[in-house]
Amino acid sequence: MGTENAEAGGDSHPMRRLVFAYYVTGHGFGHATRVVEIVRHLIEAGHEVNVVTGAPEFVFTGEIKSSNLKIRNVLLDCGAVQTDALTVDRLASLEKYRQTAVKPRDLILATEVEWLKSIKADLVVSDVVPLICRAAVDARIRSICVTNFSWDFIYAEYVMTEGFQHHSIVWQIAEDYSHCEFVIRLPGYSPMPAFRDAIDVPLVVRRVHKSRSEVRMELGIGEDVKLLIFNFGGQPADWKLQEEWLPSGWLCLVCGASDTQVLPPNFIKVRKDAYTPDLIAASDCMLGKIGYGTFSEALAYRLPFVFVRRDYFNEEPFLRNTLEYYEGGVEMIRRDFLAGQWIPYLSRALMLHPCYDGGINGGEVVAQLLRDTADGKNCSPVKSGARRLRDAIILGFQLQRAPGIDISIPDWYLLSENEVGLNHTLPNIEMNGDISLTHVDVPNVEVLYGQLHGLSDTVAFLKSLSALNDIDLGKSSEKHQLREQAAAAGIFNWEDEIYIARAPGRLDVMGGIADYSGSLVLQMPIREACHVALQRNHPNKQRLWKHALARQKAKERFTPLLQIVSFGSELSNRAPTFDMDLSDFVDGEQLLSYEKAQKYFAKDPSQKWAAYIAGTILVLMFELGVQFTDSISILVSSAVPEGKGVSSSASVEVATMSAIAAAHGLSIDPRDLALLCQKVENLVVGAPCGVMDQMASACGEANKLLAMVCQPAEVKELVTIPTHIRFWGIDSGIRHSVGGTDYGSVRIGTFMGRKMIKSVASSLLSRSVENTGVPIDVGDNELDEFEEENIELLRNEASLDYLCKLPTHRYEAAYAKKLPKLLTGQIFLEKYVDHDDTVTVIDPGRSYAIRAPTKHPVYENFRVEAFKALLSAATAEEQLSALGELMYQCHYSYSDCGLGSDGTDRLVELVQEIQHRNSPRQTNLFGAKITGGGSGGSVCVIGRNNIESSKEILEIQQRYKNATGYLPIVFDGSSPGAGKFGYLKVRCRPLAKSSMD
Repeated sequence: MGTENAEAGGDSHPMRRLVFAYYVTGHGFGHATRVVEIVRHLIEAGHEVNVVTGAPEFVFTGEIKSSNLKIRNVLLDCGAVQTDALTVDRLASLEKYRQTAVKPRDLILATEVEWLKSIKADLVVSDVVPLICRAAVDARIRSICVTNFSWDFIYAEYVMTEGFQHHSIVWQIAEDYSHCEFVIRLPGYSPMPAFRDAIDVPLVVRRVHKSRSEVRMELGIGEDVKLLIFNFGGQPADWKLQEEWLPSGWLCLVCGASDTQVLPPNFIKVRKDAYTPDLIAASDCMLGKIGYGTFSEALAYRLPFVFVRRDYFNEEPFLRNTLEYYEGGVEMIRRDFLAGQWIPYLSRALMLHPCYDGGINGGEVVAQLLRDTADGKNCSPVKSGARRLRDAIILGFQLQRAPGIDISIPDWYLLSENEVGLNHTLPNIEMNGDISLTHVDVPNVEVLYGQLHGLSDTVAFLKSLSALNDIDLGKSSEKHQLREQAAAAGIFNWEDEIYIARAPGRLDVMGGIADYSGSLVLQMPIREACHVALQRNHPNKQRLWKHALARQKAKERFTPLLQIVSFGSELSNRAPTFDMDLSDFVDGEQLLSYEKAQKYFAKDPSQKWAAYIAGTILVLMFELGVQFTDSISILVSSAVPEGKGVSSSASVEVATMSAIAAAHGLSIDPRDLALLCQKVENLVVGAPCGVMDQMASACGEANKLLAMVCQPAEVKELVTIPTHIRFWGIDSGIRHSVGGTDYGSVRIGTFMGRKMIKSVASSLLSRSVENTGVPIDVGDNELDEFEEENIELLRNEASLDYLCKLPTHRYEAAYAKKLPKLLTGQIFLEKYVDHDDTVTVIDPGRSYAIRAPTKHPVYENFRVEAFKALLSAATAEEQLSALGELMYQCHYSYSDCGLGSDGTDRLVELVQEIQHRNSPRQTNLFGAKITGGGSGGSVCVIGRNNIESSKEILEIQQRYKNATGYLPIVFDGSSPGAGKFGYLKVRCRPLAKSSMD
């Protein structure tokens, strides 16, 4: 725990009666229960404590019987909003905090200042309410925080992934905390840079009232019975528990069960007024989610803790790391939890030897520190500038998290103080294309097949793979290993061959959302890429994680199994590992349908990412009839940032399928592989993307634009980027997802528009055939006669398979004015039945934009054709100006469709400002547009290939940061697609003997 631990004070002189105002956050019982323990000590010392909380009074009055305890039921922050016991709703959390503490901020400050003065408070204590630190300053009262995390760190991830418009919340919270005199920091803490100074204390944990034997006697349970306590906090979930989920002879105490919940005979409903610490101390194992209350009590009473990961709560990884450091925790995969596959985890938990040896008198220590501070004594907190700097760096990464930059987190942070750290991806060294790297020798890695292609990121990946081979999982030093690395080290047989594939992300130069309408698109593979290492083994030879081994043994035979490790996942609060029996892809006598597979992976949000990887196996089984008889181990390490509009998902899919194909001797053309990967995303993941992302990742080449016609995926040519032209991508910091409702609704509106155009064309065709010679209204024109070619034109438009086959003049002449601006799904379905798109579903109750989404691909296809032609034109100012103008037109067409965003609009405006401040001959940047699916993500910028343009890109980056607080990632450079890279076959020479985790 470092050198800052405080000991309980030994002051024997009576202190004056002090008045404390203790504010408790509205998130979870763990905060209230630890406050109870501190308040108990303060009141026993004769002081008055006013607790301001949103928690029920009985939490405090059930333990403390004193007139010196006063409860004021007020909620001043909302914590994290949970959709269920295991999932946080990130956007709802930000919205609720805004409603709770931002909008009424002035009123709250005025009210609390007046109240604090009225009670004559000597000290304000916060756990961990931000705003009250500012109120204390206004009331001229000292304030202290007691916590293991702060909301600025928790909300930072929510802002990045769900609500960048709320980024000011993070800075306001940090500013409020900065008014606090110092923080009393509890074990398992996360970065808290807003606090100037810190004092570390032991665990604050509730004391037990009864012995283990007394509790068991009251419950009528003998010492020979294994007792599990089921504890998921104060949020009832009405779990459907079944008798066979427990090992024979076990009993389970269920906390928080509803009055109506019916339990099997080996599950016992705990009374609502039962004292949980006594039950925990009397149990042999706990099953639940990690919060400070369960974490501290499991550590304090050395109880093995089987935990189920929560989604999107950033406190958890730090508590978990501390729990596992003291050998007290086992993660249960949510899929196994919901399916009742508990026995392997419970058996493993009993083999643990929890060894927490720190103090558990934190309540007493904290109370003494608070008394000393309130009484005016100098507590002399250790000046923690170095630690604060470290925390600030980590928070900076949290606010700008992307796999390509995560690796820069310093080692000294990972090993600091209480051994908590953040996992990160394998290094992504900047590629320089040095041909000398083609034959680089990586220590302890023998390349049996393939070439490095001068890619230094591939060299770095091989070195990191070799380092995994050096991890000894059997030694106690495993505490210091990153969880992802230890998991990856445990799935490969290092003496056997490993196949490696690489696939880059892509920058959408032109074409974007017109791909699913059949447009020509121009895509550039970027420098950042995903690497996948894969090994296949006979099921009897496969190295297995312990829970997977137990599942296999239960079958009494070993069957093919898939194990995946994803580096960098925990920084997005996802589970870093995934495993499944390949037999799960079989439903009776048939393969699992895509619809059922989508539901299978959606069961656990923290593992939904596995659909992009495991889904490639199902698609190969479905579409090519491939049979997988061996077990498969996969390691995924991607430097393509998620949510930036540069196709992180496509790069993962393409790299994975390429590695599978290499390992199984499958010869799949890059184009066909891209189409198969699109099926993964459309049908297994459930994201309605077009095919250009996968095509660029699979078929692209370095420093060339892949020109392809998406009908469905025909590569037209590879267009060499002229040496005087350069493209950049700039990330807006607003997360983009093709699975989002905006992208999906625009796609639906586009297909609805196509169906309506076909209907209009059919009507015109019918009238022209039946009434030849009769004037027919075609747009604004009345034609006395239809020549045969005109009838043929209508016939083609009546069977239009891709909107981009419709010329712009035909769209304007015959159809533009016949398309409504908006239309409800119900009205459309009544008239047209279906929109003929297999990957989206119309919501009858929703209104869809029709005209703008339909117009966009018709005009975009024309713009891309013109753009491609201009690239081969003679070098001139007019060439770059025209190219830039086409990009601007594309950008504003996105906005008309509803796919713009404040961030991307701001970046495009910055490009325009810099472009127009110079004379035409001194202009370096010429145009910009939003990329990919829109609604955030990145913009693509075109400019001269010179030093001045690079300086202007950096200026845009800095100006964007000054305006928004977010420093954009700049994508600069290109690299080959998966088809050009091929694959590597390597063998790692064993360095150390290792045993399975």
